[in-house]
Amino acid sequence: MIPKKALVAVAAAGAIVVLLAGCSTLSTSEKTPEAVRATGTSSPTPSPTPEAINPPELAGEWKQNNSASADGWMTATITANTITANFVTNGGDTTSLFWAGSFTPPSDDSSPYVWTSTRDEAATESALLASTDATKDFSYEDSEISFPVTIAGSTATVRMSRE
Repeated sequence: MIPKKALVAVAAAGAIVVLLAGCSTLSTSEKTPEAVRATGTSSPTPSPTPEAINPPELAGEWKQNNSASADGWMTATITANTITANFVTNGGDTTSLFWAGSFTPPSDDSSPYVWTSTRDEAATESALLASTDATKDFSYEDSEISFPVTIAGSTATVRMSRE
C-alpha cells in the first residue's frame, strides 16, 4: 500500500506540472505558421504610423521677387493669423498700405496652400492705395507667396519670397 503522503505529493506534483504546462503555451506571435493555421489565430497586424503633418510656416517678412522696377516693390509681414502687404517706392523711402487682414493658418501640408484673408477695414479705410475688396486670396507654393493686385483696372500677380 502506498502511504497517503506519497499519494498527496504525487497529486500535487501532477497538478503543478499541468499548471506550468498551461502557462507555457506559446503566444500567437511565437507560434509557427503551421500552429497558427491549426488554431486559426495570427499575430495582430500593427497599425500604420500616421505621418507627421508639417503645414507651411508663413510667419515672417516677405519681399516681391517679380517687380518690374528697381526702386519699387511690395513687402508683406505675416504673423500667426494676419497679413499686411505694402507698396514700397522711392527706393524704400516710401511705404503705402495695400492690404491688412486676418486669415486662418494652414493645418495641413497641401500644396498649393490657398487661403482667403478678410480685410481689416479699420486699418485700410484711410489708406489711399489700400484695396477695398472685402477678401483677398493668397497662395503659397514652392516657398513663394502670390496674390493678385488690381490698380486702375489692371491686374498683376505679385510673387514674394521670404526675406
